[in-house]
Amino acid sequence: MKHAWRLYLLCLLALPAACAGPAPVQPPALAGGPVAPGVSLLPGTFVAGQQPDGNTLLLRGRDGLLVFDTGRHPRHVQRIIDAARGARLPVAAIVNSHWHLDHVSGNAALRDAYPDAQVYASIAIVGAMRGFLADYRAQLQAMIDKAPADSVDAAGWHEEIARIDSGAKLFPTIPVTASQPVTLAGRPLQLGLETNAVSGGDVWMLDRQTGVLAAGDLVTLPAPLLDTACADGWRQALARLDTVGFTTLVPGHGAPMDHAGFQRYRVAFDNLLTCAAGTESSDTCRARWLRDVGTLIAPGDTALADTLLDYYIGQVLRAPRARRLQYCHAGAPG
Repeated sequence: MKHAWRLYLLCLLALPAACAGPAPVQPPALAGGPVAPGVSLLPGTFVAGQQPDGNTLLLRGRDGLLVFDTGRHPRHVQRIIDAARGARLPVAAIVNSHWHLDHVSGNAALRDAYPDAQVYASIAIVGAMRGFLADYRAQLQAMIDKAPADSVDAAGWHEEIARIDSGAKLFPTIPVTASQPVTLAGRPLQLGLETNAVSGGDVWMLDRQTGVLAAGDLVTLPAPLLDTACADGWRQALARLDTVGFTTLVPGHGAPMDHAGFQRYRVAFDNLLTCAAGTESSDTCRARWLRDVGTLIAPGDTALADTLLDYYIGQVLRAPRARRLQYCHAGAPG
């Protein structure tokens, strides 16, 4: 008995660390840039003259890894798989912000690697497969048919066709049809849905544990991408997003920002649409965008922003009314 008391006193007074139980095992760090505890970012790429990859957000959950957007190119998808293996976690769930190929193409490989993973997304991709993506595929095939045998571009066009031909492997297994609270991979979340903004079905995701909001292409840098957008509906969607209680926003392209940075982006977006609707020159509108967003744009991305805006102002925002409103849906929110 005396020996037990001596051991107790030794632990209490002299060597408590030596008498403690084993230290808790820390989980492996998530690959990518840390955004918040248990949340990391695999940045996409956006280089002039190349098809981009969107950002991927990884969230560690009790039941596995939650992946928000899966990129386009095999090297980006492999980074996601490597991150899951490094974290010693299965991919338990995938959330797609929208159907553009730089955000969903990785679904096929991830579902092959993790067949139990559920995919949450809007059903807008079903219509896109019959419309925009079908037209894009036809354009790609026409370019392949006309290309010389030694074309350096043909391989990339074939790869794009293969992505489109993945078909149902890109589709949601659980459609998001309304804004709703959910728990995925053991993490409590809020999913939001905008049906009249960037793609006809844009899903955003708020992680309630950390206040991190994954916005998809509702926010993009160095410029808004208007190919399939309803510009005024997008403006209204940003106003609604501003009411969400987030601390950090991860855009579909570009670096994370705080709420004040998002509000700066929103002002810049409003001013861009107002300028494009007026009589000022495209040069003036582009310069105003760059001034308004300021340091939200990485120093090396100014030229890309200028190139993108030159195209979108002329080909979308100042196009004939039918083209400007092509992707606006009467009666949809926004």
